[in-house]
Amino acid sequence: MNAQGSGQVKLENHLRQHLSLDDRRKMERSFEAISPFEFKNELIRLASEKSKQGAATLLNAGRGNPNWIAATPREMFFMLGNFALEESKRVWSAGHLAGKPSKQGIAERMHIFLNNHETDETSKWLRSFVEYGNSRGFPPDDWVFELVDGIIGDNYPEPDRMLTYTEKVVHDFLIREICQNQFPSSNFELFAVEGATAAMCYLFNTLLENHLLNRGDKIAIAVPIFPPYVEIPELHKYNFHVINLYASGIDNRGEHTWQYPKEELDKLKDPSVKALFLVNPSNPPSVAMSPQCIDEIAQIIHQHNRELIIISDDVYATFVDEYCSLLAKLPRNTIGVYSLSKYFGVTGWRLGVIAIHPDHVLNDKLGDLPDQIQEELANRYRSLTQHPEKLSVMERLVADSREVALNHTAGLSTPQQIQMAMFTWFALTEDGQRYKQQTRDICRHRMALLYEGLGLPQPNLAYCADYYTEFDLEVWAKHHYGDAFFEFLAAHYEPVDILFRLAEQSAIVLLNGGGFAGPKWSIRVSLANLNDEAYSDIGKYLHQALESYVSAWRGQESPNGLPSS
Repeated sequence: MNAQGSGQVKLENHLRQHLSLDDRRKMERSFEAISPFEFKNELIRLASEKSKQGAATLLNAGRGNPNWIAATPREMFFMLGNFALEESKRVWSAGHLAGKPSKQGIAERMHIFLNNHETDETSKWLRSFVEYGNSRGFPPDDWVFELVDGIIGDNYPEPDRMLTYTEKVVHDFLIREICQNQFPSSNFELFAVEGATAAMCYLFNTLLENHLLNRGDKIAIAVPIFPPYVEIPELHKYNFHVINLYASGIDNRGEHTWQYPKEELDKLKDPSVKALFLVNPSNPPSVAMSPQCIDEIAQIIHQHNRELIIISDDVYATFVDEYCSLLAKLPRNTIGVYSLSKYFGVTGWRLGVIAIHPDHVLNDKLGDLPDQIQEELANRYRSLTQHPEKLSVMERLVADSREVALNHTAGLSTPQQIQMAMFTWFALTEDGQRYKQQTRDICRHRMALLYEGLGLPQPNLAYCADYYTEFDLEVWAKHHYGDAFFEFLAAHYEPVDILFRLAEQSAIVLLNGGGFAGPKWSIRVSLANLNDEAYSDIGKYLHQALESYVSAWRGQESPNGLPSS
């Protein structure tokens, strides 16, 4: 029998609770080393078995994909698509064949099209979108043609980094929603990419290829964090020396604040630490860095580590009141990454952006590289320009995304970029601000339902997005029953045992916080992807699972959760 088949037999036996306590713990430990997103698949299988028995409904709160979407920008997209097809057929129509749209006079034709559909509410939104560009000084025909040609998708992206006017719209969004209207000395350069995951891959690769980070370099990672940020640096290609900055702050009741104590941030004072990677607000604690932490990092950079590179993934930013990214505070050191996936419900669209200020420390570092490396990089990029040494880090990033040789085909598909522009513009409107509040209210309401079901006070965390919650069994155990109870848990169970219990007994799937480099005994609950009532049920079943440990501790049950004989 192959290893996978053997593992399935073990899990089936585990499901029937036929394993001895030692074998059960050994089996559970084998899952602690794999990514929580792979571990999730096994939990889903177990939960599905329970659900098939008709005893429970499978509730998978393991993924962050929201169960809402931004509808209006999508309606605008499809209406624009209809106009774009009319434009194509106006140029050339021969059965199933149509021509390429024409720019001359297209703004006026768009105006006529919208007047002909003025009773349709979507036409009013599309008109407002077009007028926004006009108010920003975009030449009307150029602006409308970018929208039409972009949604048709009949040309390679030009410019390859990002469409000209689309970049300006998305930039407006980032300044307002991510940077709290704090403007640097000049605009950021944006690179439209296939979500934050692609951004991570591109950035890691370009930093390495250009010797801005070298194999074995010391980097810092703010944890807990989305697992790939931990897993990628460990790959042989990078083999970075990783220093963790732990969000180990606690309040006067011993509860997590998920902030970074000064002694953790002080690790950045070491100039041999070349880069800091963070998700802000964090995943899974879902808490943004406090202004005090950000000011501390800024002080450390100015006084101790002026060339520190920061990569800040701000995907959950819009869920926090008055959020302000490190991108605004430290534009010379920070590379911003933003994904539209969570806020707008577009994980399938793969929409993201990388933001770099032209006056970035990386551009200075490129000029300071040794002559031998400069020559090596000149050879790498010589097919792009007569002066490859003048290429900025952003230009190299775009080229590297297509292995340089395919730079002429670089860039996010143009229909994706047009949809991105519509989403980000909509977010700037009054209705978009109401939509933002709706998304926040959804998460906060579900948080309240979860903890009501748990029978515990809801966490009252400053700077919290409430997109996830990270529940720490160790803190709960010590707070409610004392150190002796937690010592019993640690002696008889693995940290992931609670996840197996929930999957087997209640058909509930959650993720292990330890897989996010968080506290070993913590679990992550996504508050975004299930209906409201599910969180009441998850809270109740989690409460029951916790009480089964208490009963075992008190001698009413054997350690494996079965009634004692």
